[in-house]
Amino acid sequence: MVLNGVTLDRLADRRNLLTSFDQFRRDIDGSGMMSGLDAFNEQAFGILTSSKLLDALDIEKEDKRVRESYGKGDPKNRDDGGPKMMEHMLIARRLVEAGARCVTLAFSRWDHHGDNFGALRQDLPLLDRGVSALIEDLHQRGLDKDVSVIVWGEFGRTPTINKDGGRDHWPRVSCAMLAGGAMKHGQVIGATDRLGGEANERPVQFGEVFATMYHNLGIDVNKTTVTDLTGRPQFLVDHGLQPMRELVG
Repeated sequence: MVLNGVTLDRLADRRNLLTSFDQFRRDIDGSGMMSGLDAFNEQAFGILTSSKLLDALDIEKEDKRVRESYGKGDPKNRDDGGPKMMEHMLIARRLVEAGARCVTLAFSRWDHHGDNFGALRQDLPLLDRGVSALIEDLHQRGLDKDVSVIVWGEFGRTPTINKDGGRDHWPRVSCAMLAGGAMKHGQVIGATDRLGGEANERPVQFGEVFATMYHNLGIDVNKTTVTDLTGRPQFLVDHGLQPMRELVG
């Protein structure tokens, strides 16, 4: 990770130029959004001028036994997905230790409209190894109470197999796995019918999971709002949705 030939002096000049461009908007801004952008800019320039991020991304500095526990993956991108890189989960842990509050990564692709079972036989063992290594690593480092891990996708898959041996989009039922964050583990929350097509016991909404993650970050979803582009305050999740009592109650 380099600045592509840009010296720190030139970076400082660009920072001053950005400030001058923003000044006229700041003078007429009544929503407070520019103050928020200033904070983001400080973080961005901090990343470019600090060695912490570079060190966190360099897994060669990690103990060899820890690296081997995660395993190696395939760096090739998967069209609309991500690479099969278990190393990225190790980097995620290192980023948290370097000060990152939230880390998101994409692992492979799961849009298997055809050859569903063949693809999963390749990807599931890799995902299982990487996630298991991450959770064990967090416990061994005493980070399991502070770091929440969530593994999920955007939606579920059809409970029936199509003509191509695949499963199509199914928004009615999905799943998620949560770990760490001082949550109450060792339980399955909610259930579906025998086909896995409809939730028939304790349906969980996406917003409840988000509310739980916010709770673990110390953010009260009942009080915290974000100002939208029209200057109106918006709550972080839909009205009435709360952290999951089974996990944090």
